[in-house]
Amino acid sequence: MIKYIGFVCVLVVLAGAERRFPDGFKFGAATAAYQVEGAWNVSDKTPSIWDTYVHEKPHVIADGSNGDVACNSYYKWREDIELAAELGLHYYRLSISWPRLLPNGFTNIISEDGMRFYNDLIDGLLEKGIEPVVTLYHWDLPQNLQDLGGWTNPLIVGWFKDYARIVYTLFGDRVKTWITINEAIAVCEVAYTMGAFAPGISSPGIGSYLCGKNILMAHAAAWRVYDEEFKPKYHGKVSLTNLVFWMEPYSEEFIEEAELAMQYAAGFYSHAIYTKEGGWPPTFEKYIAEKSKREGYPRSRLPAFTEEEKKFVKGTHDFYAVNYYSSRLARSLQPGETAGLWPFFGAGEIDVFLDVHPDWPQADNSWFFVNPPGLRKLLVWLKKNYGDLEYMIMENGYSTSDRDLNDSKRIQYYQDHLEQVLLAIQDGVNVTRYTAWTLLDNFEWTDGYTSKFGLIDVDFNDPSRKRTLRKSAWFYANIIETHSLDDINTINSFNGEY
Repeated sequence: MIKYIGFVCVLVVLAGAERRFPDGFKFGAATAAYQVEGAWNVSDKTPSIWDTYVHEKPHVIADGSNGDVACNSYYKWREDIELAAELGLHYYRLSISWPRLLPNGFTNIISEDGMRFYNDLIDGLLEKGIEPVVTLYHWDLPQNLQDLGGWTNPLIVGWFKDYARIVYTLFGDRVKTWITINEAIAVCEVAYTMGAFAPGISSPGIGSYLCGKNILMAHAAAWRVYDEEFKPKYHGKVSLTNLVFWMEPYSEEFIEEAELAMQYAAGFYSHAIYTKEGGWPPTFEKYIAEKSKREGYPRSRLPAFTEEEKKFVKGTHDFYAVNYYSSRLARSLQPGETAGLWPFFGAGEIDVFLDVHPDWPQADNSWFFVNPPGLRKLLVWLKKNYGDLEYMIMENGYSTSDRDLNDSKRIQYYQDHLEQVLLAIQDGVNVTRYTAWTLLDNFEWTDGYTSKFGLIDVDFNDPSRKRTLRKSAWFYANIIETHSLDDINTINSFNGEY
């Protein structure tokens, strides 16, 4: 069994080292439109795939709930901005609801209401000195585009490009940091491999791969629109963000399995963009081609990139954005053993078993096991594979199932992971941002309201959606103000004031 590097060792390493974050390092928090806005059918907004999914299949949500009202941030956005300012956030990461801005998904109709809402939100943040960081797509595809095939239809590359151009045109004068697509692994694998997220279509190894290629092409198209038409004027940055689990070898004999799992987890949505060769990760591409042949397919299930497509996608980045929560131990399958569903519970497609270390505490989600050193190792791996880029952590956070305001486990999670960020910086990784997920308790997808990630508690039984700052919010505010971990003595002695 692999030797686990515990928290105590990490603290010893940093005890005699600088615990201050570099000048210019920024701290923020994130939300997503469907999870917080509510107002699902206000004005001319049309249904997204998540509206349809939760209304037609409430049984797939842990508490049978939906995002119809959520945090009611469509109406309470001013209060959200005040809270963000109270924490001292350098930036606030939000997403645009595609069907709120473009009611039929296409650019021939632009919602006046949608424009007003996002203009107000962006202007309100800037008035408080908070940078708006905007995600174009955080999973709420217009339903009428899904009816045409959604992310499995290659025409979506053009649809997304047109949508991106509208958003850049409307808000690009004030927004300087953009995320095109959030967590393609969730958009494609959790939706099409697990069949667990909207649109809930089970098509592992077929639909999931069509989705993956189209996501990469759509991202590249949106990046190129900005680079060619808007960057000369506004000088902003654009990339996509990837959710990546760190894959640790179960033991030294399984290093190859862990690396193959990393190429599946990170390389699938990175190799085409961040390497000189482009296309799919070679080891993964070869594996799927051989497996497809054994299964009787006339060609690989993984759709090939033409040389022209490789060239189109290569280099379409201004930084590398990563979301990190958890890790896995990778090993080969034993005779007669099967792997769980990718990406949370196994990697059957590549015949790799994913396990967890018994020392990793479990958060209040079935998939979420806590391994802070995995963040440092992941950042070092990313630099080794994709170069000396600017790396931004765009999501990192901890879930509970209760509304406890004295959330010591969340504070511990943040402290331990920020320790690892400092260690990665000492390793030479150019990490420039850290984003807490999330500012507010929200509609946490299939967990509904049973999963609490917020620095701020939201009372979903209260029609006004009362917000209350947790102890972790003050802890995070203290780190932002001091720009350091030096003033944080112990978790238990922190009294929620600074």
